[in-house]
Amino acid sequence: MVSPRRDSGSERPSLKDARILVVEARYYDDIADELLRGALDAIAAAEAEAEVVTVPGALEIPQTVAILVEAAARARKPFDAVVALGCVIRGETGHYDIVAGESARALMDLSVVLRLPLGNGILTVETEAQAQARARVAEMNKGGGAAEAALAVLGLKRARDAVRAERTIGFTPPRPTRDEGDTSR
Repeated sequence: MVSPRRDSGSERPSLKDARILVVEARYYDDIADELLRGALDAIAAAEAEAEVVTVPGALEIPQTVAILVEAAARARKPFDAVVALGCVIRGETGHYDIVAGESARALMDLSVVLRLPLGNGILTVETEAQAQARARVAEMNKGGGAAEAALAVLGLKRARDAVRAERTIGFTPPRPTRDEGDTSR
């Protein structure tokens, strides 16, 4: 079996003041408990702050993220990253495909459009036993993995912002506007 590549130990910017929104679907309480425990452990290890919001199911996660991220930005207390947690277990109908696909698509769309680090910890599995193994902190710890993914991207974003800030310290002459620089008229 191939094992996942782990972080090479490179230094990450401090995430001590980071605000992380965790939106969890509690459709399966025991699985949700493990996912949340793993995510909160990872966030605490990064010395970041977590705000947890609970929704009924995986389809409610993306819209909740959109609503809360916008509200936090308006209040001038923006979230730095988001972690989505939930579980979708295949059943006898096509509902699984809709919930799994649409929740993942909507989260990716939000992450890209908002340029928001987002860890997707919504399990999509065939059986409850698979879900338990993936959720358990002592086993696959997918909740912790989703939080670590969001924190890693946040670290990259902060490192890039720091480089950009270093380059723009001091006076930077304004660039001419299209009208000022256009001599063809």
